[in-house]
Amino acid sequence: MIVTLEEAKNWLRVDFSDDDALITTLINAAEEYLKNATGVEFDENNHLAKLFCMTLIADWYENREMIGKATDQTRPIIQSILTQLSYAYDSDSA
Repeated sequence: MIVTLEEAKNWLRVDFSDDDALITTLINAAEEYLKNATGVEFDENNHLAKLFCMTLIADWYENREMIGKATDQTRPIIQSILTQLSYAYDSDSA
């Protein structure tokens, strides 16, 4: 697991439990998205992977009708981080 529920709620500034199930689903989806996009399974020790997931979780949480893809505002950030994570992994495995 890259992001805990508590970390995500802190990032989202959510201090109630009504949305815990939704946020947990978003965490799982963001982590799966990252794995599918890079072919790498990251953990909580990779700060860039954590930032990627947190950014995507926040985007999806704030724009619920857009779940499954990044909004136009977030897409460049997401793509940049994905590129960095993919490049870093390719360099490490070479």
